[in-house]
Amino acid sequence: MGKKLYVGNLPFSATDQALVDAFSQCGTVDSARIIMDRESGRSKGFGFVEMSTDEEAQAAIAKFNGADYSGRPMTVNEAKPMAPREGGGGGRGGRGGRY
Repeated sequence: MGKKLYVGNLPFSATDQALVDAFSQCGTVDSARIIMDRESGRSKGFGFVEMSTDEEAQAAIAKFNGADYSGRPMTVNEAKPMAPREGGGGGRGGRGGRY
């Protein structure tokens, strides 16, 4: 099991520090980060928490998955590696007209 946890269904008011405060009940939190939308600067409603040990991560999943957070049931599970993105290019670029 990994030590990095996905935390979903968070209210938009959740902060990095609020995640640290909550998850520190289960052990040492190495990092906590709410994912923000680039355009609006608003929370996307999910984040990641990294615990010090696998045992602490498992305890956090057991304690917080489905637990109420500001009226919403949190989703907490092991974070999966990010899938490689397809494409990467933007086509032909901004050249207009004939070649």
